[in-house]
Amino acid sequence: MTEPSHTAPPVSADCVADTAGGLTFDIGVAEPGPAHLVLRRRDGEECALPLAPAEGGRLRAALPSSVDLPEGRWDAYARFAEDEQHPLVPGVSDLRSLVDRVPGETAARIAVRIPYTTRQGTLAVRSWLRAPHAEAGELHLTQGGFTVSGRVYGTGLRPDAYAEVRERSCAQKVLRADVTAREAEFGFTVPYAPLDPGIWDLWLRPAGEEGPRVRIARLLDDVVDKRPVFRYPKAAVRAEHGEVRARPYYTVDNDLSVTVSAVS
Repeated sequence: MTEPSHTAPPVSADCVADTAGGLTFDIGVAEPGPAHLVLRRRDGEECALPLAPAEGGRLRAALPSSVDLPEGRWDAYARFAEDEQHPLVPGVSDLRSLVDRVPGETAARIAVRIPYTTRQGTLAVRSWLRAPHAEAGELHLTQGGFTVSGRVYGTGLRPDAYAEVRERSCAQKVLRADVTAREAEFGFTVPYAPLDPGIWDLWLRPAGEEGPRVRIARLLDDVVDKRPVFRYPKAAVRAEHGEVRARPYYTVDNDLSVTVSAVS
């Protein structure tokens, strides 16, 4: 693997997202010889996409949804020679197709790629790859808990489907919740009172005990980090072990969880 040059000047890249989960990158620098757009995950793994001539003297690279891009954050570079890699900076991004995206009913897996600007001002891509996937919709909060609705992709909902609220640090602490199902849509309620202080993760069991455990997340939009955007108030609840404050939240991976803290 070639490390990026620290002296190479940055290059601007425009991004367009499609409804299938693919991305197209256009850059305005046309160098002679082979060129690639390189996506490098934070652990060092690389994905190199050929840059081909496009209209207006630009170069274009495509990342179709059919190409696997493992989950993680991928920094973007333009490589014009083996020893010269230019960090990409965001140009114009058209992410309209990601807003309220609804994948096809027959999708076996969900590929989500959202370009974003890092704290250093460079271009990166956040990738998710889920099979199957349980997409969280609106949350309806009450004083004693909340109701979550959503849609499952890549599998069906059987009559014995249910949800699990699992304490992250203790596999034996599991609250089972009944699911209402209508075709691929599901809903269930999470009460706060039975939950001990800690972090509780939400899972769907679409085929009951014999089927997969599917993490519930919110991925199908253009918001790369849900935490500062979807914020929910804490509720004070008299739980089985004392008074607690609880609220749902989205993790750094945009998975849905519940935080519960004791009131001292």
